[in-house]
Amino acid sequence: MNANRRTVLRGVGAAAAEPPSQGDTIVDVAVATDGFDVLVAAVKEAGLVDTLSGNRQLTVFAPTDRAFEAAGITADNVAEVDGLGDVLTYHVVPGRRKAASIVNADSLPTLNGAKIDVDGTDLNSDQADIVDTNIEASNGFIHVIDGVLQP
Repeated sequence: MNANRRTVLRGVGAAAAEPPSQGDTIVDVAVATDGFDVLVAAVKEAGLVDTLSGNRQLTVFAPTDRAFEAAGITADNVAEVDGLGDVLTYHVVPGRRKAASIVNADSLPTLNGAKIDVDGTDLNSDQADIVDTNIEASNGFIHVIDGVLQP
């Protein structure tokens, strides 16, 4: 592990959320967490509730409401976003991955088939940074990001 990634790892995941109640899926956790209103609206609009509520273990890079709004996406206009499903599935990685395994990766495969480039907490050369980690759900983890990733 290089020194940059060791340093990054010390700062990431320090404030992990409490484990969820048994059965709280990624969608349940997002609904119950402040700052994910646009994400929840987008997931519903794109028809991904079942995907993110099933038994399959997943890791979600969840943009905050502020990140979506900076990209011009609000809860009121998600239906107008071209390729919404592709954008959202680009934020989902197969498997249950804690922050430590993410910051040490060079890239991660996504559900839409493309890969996310990783450099510590930086995703896709400054498209987003991981700002909170290891929010646990019954079917995976959520890592909060400050930007919307583009495939």
